[in-house]
Amino acid sequence: MLQNRFWQAFFAIAPIVLLFVFFIGYFVFVFSLITEIQEIEAHGSVSPSFIFGRFLWLFAGVLLMVLISLGSLIFFIVHAVQNPNLKENNLLLVWILLFVFIGGLGQLLYWIIEIIGKRKTNT
Repeated sequence: MLQNRFWQAFFAIAPIVLLFVFFIGYFVFVFSLITEIQEIEAHGSVSPSFIFGRFLWLFAGVLLMVLISLGSLIFFIVHAVQNPNLKENNLLLVWILLFVFIGGLGQLLYWIIEIIGKRKTNT
């Protein structure tokens, strides 16, 4: 699975794409609440199901984003540990620190530099 091109691309790109999807979902959530303010004020009270119904979709998106980001982190740490090009110097430690501290961007950089870049030089 570590050498499968689909999973490498998925775990490199998905966290960043899901971050943008989360921001879009958040703005849709807030915009839907803002557009319903007049109806809420007309009835005098807010139904909890109205708020929580919309919040549930936002929470599910955040949960999906967290799970895929954690899976991506584990995938690329395991890939970096098994990469023979990183065994000779301190690059393994540098890549793992990048994965941990800058998250999805570090994994995207690793995929571009270490996986795609090395794949083109090997062929």
